[in-house]
Amino acid sequence: MKITGSRGAKALALVALVSAVGACGLPRSGPNKAEIFKGSVLKQGDAFIVTVNSRVTRATAVTPALGFSSAFRNAGVVGSDVISPGDVLGLTIYENVKDDPLLGNTGQRVSALTEIQVDGAGYIFVPYAGKIKAAGQSPDGLRNIITKKLDTQTPDPQISVQRLAGDGSTVSVSGFAGANGVFPIERPTRTLSAMLSKAGGVTIEPAVAIVRVTRGGKTGSIWLEDLYSNPALDIALRPGDKITVEKDTRSFVAMGATGSQTKVPFETQTLSAIEALATVGGLNTGTADPTGVFVFRNEPAEVANAVLGRRDLKGDQRMVYVLDLTQPTGMFEARDFLIRDGDTVYVTEAPFVQWQKTLSAISGSTNAANNIATTGQ
Repeated sequence: MKITGSRGAKALALVALVSAVGACGLPRSGPNKAEIFKGSVLKQGDAFIVTVNSRVTRATAVTPALGFSSAFRNAGVVGSDVISPGDVLGLTIYENVKDDPLLGNTGQRVSALTEIQVDGAGYIFVPYAGKIKAAGQSPDGLRNIITKKLDTQTPDPQISVQRLAGDGSTVSVSGFAGANGVFPIERPTRTLSAMLSKAGGVTIEPAVAIVRVTRGGKTGSIWLEDLYSNPALDIALRPGDKITVEKDTRSFVAMGATGSQTKVPFETQTLSAIEALATVGGLNTGTADPTGVFVFRNEPAEVANAVLGRRDLKGDQRMVYVLDLTQPTGMFEARDFLIRDGDTVYVTEAPFVQWQKTLSAISGSTNAANNIATTGQ
């Protein structure tokens, strides 16, 4: 009976010691499942804790809304030879006279007027023809106008109009493009994709490239991959357009019992929970609890109401989404649940890990005490 009592006393002492050591706050990667659930609104906390299922996945599947407005999409392709203010023109005039030409010297039938710049109001000046509105005309249309002006002064004039490179019909390209600068809108570069090709493409991964176009006071942006896969997004350019290639700035934070704890940039347009975990090396096989994968997020009221089946929530709501990878559909739910910008993906430690740490601490303390006692003898 004494032996049994002695063993019972030792067991009680061990439990008490384990509890005492555990209460001291052993090192760990973050809160456990019980502590997270204590923050639920059901327990006077301030976060809604929701188990992920197919309905929740559909309600939270919100991706960045990128695209061009109808004003961008419906704009027709500008004629490659349409003259604009700032353009430089070259005129060649052939006169059907030899002795007394209107523009040239005696015996000179051909007169060349080079580098005639279209002024800010869209006009040019041609000797004997006067001031002529050139902007908005094609070279052929301007040729007809000049011909009519000169026809009354020299018999049957023949005129050639050439649109040279100028400052009128140009766009600027900047950001992560192959070449930054000002490029003319020419016949091969009248659309967005063609102009990007002219500028040398992009210098970042296409999956994270965003193309922004500013026209006047309006701006539209699209994913580069969408531009190449959807011809409707290959908008026609207009003089003065500003094209900027930007890098996706979205990111999420991985913490807890994962392969690494870090801030991770998005590498694709959409990122699932299972992909996010894979990006940081998956679950730590020695410490992770696959039943405790959490996603912390501030959710807009409209999404939070849809997830919770409510209508009364206002403003951003703190939401904690729970994924249990051990459930029959757990891996599928993690595959379909989308991670968003600013999310925190947290994996709890398995319960036995804290016990291991506690026992190790006790063992270490006992060994240290024994060493001290041995040294003192």
